[in-house]
Amino acid sequence: MVDISHNPLDMIFHALGDETRRRMLAALSQGERSVGELAEPFSMSLAAASKHIKVLEAAGLIRREIRGRTHLCRLDPGPLAGAHQWLSAYEHFWTGRLDVLERLLHAEDAAFPRQKPDGE
Repeated sequence: MVDISHNPLDMIFHALGDETRRRMLAALSQGERSVGELAEPFSMSLAAASKHIKVLEAAGLIRREIRGRTHLCRLDPGPLAGAHQWLSAYEHFWTGRLDVLERLLHAEDAAFPRQKPDGE
């Protein structure tokens, strides 16, 4: 059995680690949806959709409101800021690595200029 941490960042990445939940979040970015509306594109039962929604709720990524018999879900993007901040350290790493690659390629182009084919 997988032991899920209660660290907020761990819970966010666990929630985002599943394609179904990422697609649910994408749908919620367009506006609130009922559990049935979130389940419909996946041809899954309401019980299965509810399990995914509970993971998203536990991570703080969505809020669920009950109106009568309808459960409406709404995106709460706030916790994504923490994930973005954590990932941004790696963004700087890759940007730096790509900058080094660009300089190397420019140096190689300068050292070995391409010769034009005959007739140009």
